[in-house]
Amino acid sequence: MSTDVGARYAVRVMVTPAWETVSLQVDDTTTVAQLKREALRAALKRAPLGEQEYIVKFRGAAVLDESVMLRALGAVPNAPFIVLPARRQPVR
Repeated sequence: MSTDVGARYAVRVMVTPAWETVSLQVDDTTTVAQLKREALRAALKRAPLGEQEYIVKFRGAAVLDESVMLRALGAVPNAPFIVLPARRQPVR
């Protein structure tokens, strides 16, 4: 089975501050930083303020280098990601 280089596919991103899952079209060269920016914009309905205040998790682990491409992570169509605040939020 071969895939087209540059072919776009959908991934799911749960954005916890909005409790919303968004579907984004990406390709293998999309970076984690681009994914985070687009997910925050789609879920929060505005340009994200302080993107550095959020982290991305994939397969249960935080992605510390956001310049890495999705191809290097092993992302496939419908792969789940989570965008959440870098610091724990107090429970009220």
